[in-house]
Amino acid sequence: MTRIWAAGLFVALLVAVVWSFVATYNTELWLPQQASSFAGEVDALFSSILLALTVAFVLVMAFLIVAVWRGAARTERARTSHGDARLELLWTLVPAVVLIWIAVAQGPTWRAMKGDARMLDRPPLARVEAAQFDWRFRYPGADGAYDTADDLVCVHELVVPAGEPVVLAMRTRDVIHSFFVPDFRLKQDILPGRDTKLWFQAPASGQHELVCAELCGWGHYKMAGSVRVVGREEYSAHLAELALRLTHNGTEERP
Repeated sequence: MTRIWAAGLFVALLVAVVWSFVATYNTELWLPQQASSFAGEVDALFSSILLALTVAFVLVMAFLIVAVWRGAARTERARTSHGDARLELLWTLVPAVVLIWIAVAQGPTWRAMKGDARMLDRPPLARVEAAQFDWRFRYPGADGAYDTADDLVCVHELVVPAGEPVVLAMRTRDVIHSFFVPDFRLKQDILPGRDTKLWFQAPASGQHELVCAELCGWGHYKMAGSVRVVGREEYSAHLAELALRLTHNGTEERP
């Protein structure tokens, strides 16, 4: 009776874990929406790795169930397997092969996201300035240069054009932060004393959550913002509004 309960608990655990993934797949409890050009590739890698882990989990649980079922019926002392070269080769080579496969499979996607010189050599659309505990986004003014009198600054919300490659320059004004947009499958650490670039392309209009993914102090929990993807006309209107705020003195009539 004891082995029935023991093996049954492992069976219940196996069924519950597998069912939890099957039941939530393609629901709001699964991955966020795909809102960038490489989000699909990232999700495909995630699914492949998850499948490999699922197979490993099922095999391990099946082995435990059999071991518990057979072992609970025996009364003799268990036999150890210390120094078994075959087992050591098995649990060394199999994880090594899986890790090598993951490294090779993710290479093209990683290079497209982080190492595409054609994209990263483009002039930045805006500069992300992170600080405890807010996001500021600086667009160059008419002179096309940063840190000049006509810079356009927006707090907490980054507005970008849809369907176009967007390059961002990134810097921090204090400690390390991390620019993370879950819908884009995009995360980039921003390091003190170092300028960083990233790029993405959002094919459709929409509002997307931006958070800091690096613990940066007591107010880390509230360091949130958004990325708003809009059409080219609306994007131009947004820059015009920022320019009007810069020159508006609060007395003249605004259009």
